[in-house]
Amino acid sequence: MMKLKKYQMFIDGEWLDSDTKKTFKTLNPENNEPWAEVPEASTKDVDKAVKAAQKAFEGKWSSLFPKERAKYLKAIANELRDNSELLGKIETIDTGKLYKETKTQANYIAEYYDYYAGLADKVEGTVLPIDKPNMQVITTRVPIGVVAAIIPWNSQMLLTAVKLAPALAMGNTVVIKSSELAPATLFELAKLIEKTGIPKGVVNVISGFGEPCGKALTSHNLVERIAFTGGPETARHIIKNSANNLSQVSLELGGKSPVAVFEDADQENALNGITAGIFGASGQSCIAGSRLYIQNTIYDKFLEKIVNRANKIKLGPPMEAETQMGPLSSLKQLEIIEKNIKLTLDQGGKLKCGGKRHSMSNKGYYFPPTVIECENHDLPTAENELFGPVLSVMKFNNEEEVINKMNDNQYGLSSGIYTKDINRGLRVSNAIRAGITFVNTYRLISPSAPFGGMKDSGYGKEAGIESIKDYTRIKTTWFNTSDKPMDDPFTMG
Repeated sequence: MMKLKKYQMFIDGEWLDSDTKKTFKTLNPENNEPWAEVPEASTKDVDKAVKAAQKAFEGKWSSLFPKERAKYLKAIANELRDNSELLGKIETIDTGKLYKETKTQANYIAEYYDYYAGLADKVEGTVLPIDKPNMQVITTRVPIGVVAAIIPWNSQMLLTAVKLAPALAMGNTVVIKSSELAPATLFELAKLIEKTGIPKGVVNVISGFGEPCGKALTSHNLVERIAFTGGPETARHIIKNSANNLSQVSLELGGKSPVAVFEDADQENALNGITAGIFGASGQSCIAGSRLYIQNTIYDKFLEKIVNRANKIKLGPPMEAETQMGPLSSLKQLEIIEKNIKLTLDQGGKLKCGGKRHSMSNKGYYFPPTVIECENHDLPTAENELFGPVLSVMKFNNEEEVINKMNDNQYGLSSGIYTKDINRGLRVSNAIRAGITFVNTYRLISPSAPFGGMKDSGYGKEAGIESIKDYTRIKTTWFNTSDKPMDDPFTMG
């Protein structure tokens, strides 16, 4: 057994063990073996981190000129670029995601910090056309205060950046809680942030479980905003906790994203997009295109192409360059997938490929690309978010029918459409109740493109220009421009 790498929490510019000295181990999904040990934060640790953030907020950070805060964001971006290989390696070991993806993403995520650095001094107030004589009324946007950022395991660098970058740009301070499934990457990020010389307490990183760490953080009286990415069940707990501090809450939750392939689609392009959407990152993406609707006129031949492509995907160790799909994140996730597949097959679903643990699963959590033909989208694999490489395939006859089917689900995060008819693409995209629609492409991100869903996929947007305003409050200021005294209030009218 390899020697465990040991991490500490980053609180108020210091590296600390848990107040209780409790720790937990994080497992390498490739071999199911512990590789690192991290602190288990207590309520005292959470309180210390939040108070450190509040002190930093009340200090010079919130009053810095925006261009000065922007310098720190640019410095973080440069550290990400310089250390993308290290961050990629750590994230791959901790999550099982492909190294060629994690290192590339770490480098690209630097763009988010540059983007919000550029916006830091562009957020403006207004002069109001007020209906009172001799009054000048203006609005300004001011920072909120302490932000609690709750980060999942699957896209840590991205889902931290879309919270941390705009929060810092607007003068807020942040307490980041890493996922208990894969906490190591965010401690490595904290080391890089420390190197920028950012004031103590502005960024704090803690690790722990929902109880007591997550509950203590999201209910703390000094936390003014909670930015959460994760599952609906945890989100409901967070909403309840936020009632204690009346904090603002944004939720980026799960999805069961539908994809429609029309008979006129470029099939090679659609095939590539579908493959990326459901088998990229082993399907462990909140926008995974896991519900596929194929028009009946091309159904049989196109389904055959998908199955052939899925069967050729190479599973293997995520650090190896030739590997196309790595392991799942945990045994629990693998078991959830297996349960839903069994239920689907019992209810009439037809397995076209995959469906059983890969032979490598005696060491890690490997599951092959799986395609299941479903008569309707009420079957378990077609209805439930699985967070794995499982594609449920169904037929449709016409545009109206597929729109109804695509909308018939509790989630509304992402969707996809493949057609050469741009008019149809616009009609269908407008009709789908999802926060994101990809037309003739899939699984893309950009700092300037808002990300977020509808229905049970949450509310609020991350990335894009408008999202930076979510980390501010509007302050209204009235100026009396008259040289005369105000009217006697008891003689008015």
